[in-house]
Amino acid sequence: MVLHIYVDGSGSPNPRYGYLIDETGESHMESHEGITNNEAEYLAIITALNGVIDKDNHIIILSDSQLVVNQINHKYGINNQKLRSLASQVWVLEKKFDKFELHWVRRSENKAGKMLGS
Repeated sequence: MVLHIYVDGSGSPNPRYGYLIDETGESHMESHEGITNNEAEYLAIITALNGVIDKDNHIIILSDSQLVVNQINHKYGINNQKLRSLASQVWVLEKKFDKFELHWVRRSENKAGKMLGS
């Protein structure tokens, strides 16, 4: 079974991140002080992957962050050490799945963004 997982994160003034699994309706949201918007986006992906690690072999992550999508897909470099560390965590996790895809979606199409209220 393929799982489509929408992820989103937001920075100040109310930093939080979360994900929504389209096929099951399962969702998760966390608040986390002191993180940037980009860090929140990465944490949403990491949390989602950890949440489904034993469930399915084909994961499609959908994010409205062009920066994060392109960094993880090796199209953009990562100059920020914190983001590089978070990307490394994603790269380790993605290898645990038979198939992993990460795609950009418009903010208006991001179901996790609606859940977070962004």
